[in-house]
Amino acid sequence: MDKQELGAFLRSRRERLRPHDVGLPSSPRRRTPGLRREEVAVLAHISTEYYIRLEQGRAPRPSGDVLAAISDALRLTEAESGHLHVLSGTAPNRTGLHRRDVRPSVLALLERLPQTAGIVMSAACEVLAWNDLAAALMKDFAPLTPEERNLARQAFPGPRPTETTLYGVSDAADFRASVVMQLHTTLARYPTDPAVTGLVDDLRDRSPDFARLWERHDVQPAPTLTKTFRHPIVGDVTVDCDTLTLTERDQHLVLYSAPPGSPDAEALALLNVLGTQASDYLH
Repeated sequence: MDKQELGAFLRSRRERLRPHDVGLPSSPRRRTPGLRREEVAVLAHISTEYYIRLEQGRAPRPSGDVLAAISDALRLTEAESGHLHVLSGTAPNRTGLHRRDVRPSVLALLERLPQTAGIVMSAACEVLAWNDLAAALMKDFAPLTPEERNLARQAFPGPRPTETTLYGVSDAADFRASVVMQLHTTLARYPTDPAVTGLVDDLRDRSPDFARLWERHDVQPAPTLTKTFRHPIVGDVTVDCDTLTLTERDQHLVLYSAPPGSPDAEALALLNVLGTQASDYLH
């Protein structure tokens, strides 16, 4: 049970709600954002004292029934409710290291994909594997260190992130927000993994933007359906973005493709022919 993170998460969910969201009357004299602690306690049918202690990180582990009641009171989504259970220690918690080895069958699949750029990403946002088209579209990851292949570090390189660090993607701000949500979920699953805790600590220290997003405690990114890469050779390439979860190793296979016959598909085909030449140009 991560008492401090649990308390911060509850507080962030409480402060985003307004009385009318849960059927309570509004008052112009409210001094605090969102619901009051006692209002959450009433809605969840638990004592105000116990709920206050939960937010302060001083309460014992809540039961599953109490967590369900709090989830309902705070109008949590399924993903947020699951995160709440992980923080409370009432869900299976992976206290080991996150997996960085990719299944051979997945590596073979990457190479067989026609006209599709693909990468495998770890739970900590590191690009673990990629095919030639992904290298041509994004960057040749082969000569990079694991730290340099980490998309979270690319998204938050310092106080002033630039779009060039993210391969010219059009949704850089949304991507940064989704990275923070992903790392919140990952840290809850791997609280003792030094690679995960070190990454989060480093990003919070060096990037005010990351620290600000981290304090929001959001854990459910919106799905990315399309993405536009601004490529220096072929120009803008808009692709469909499909993410497949590799549950066994807690990894993600991310695929970028374009409708057959479209200008974007032709751009991908050209990049496929250029191959390493395109990768070299990106450097």
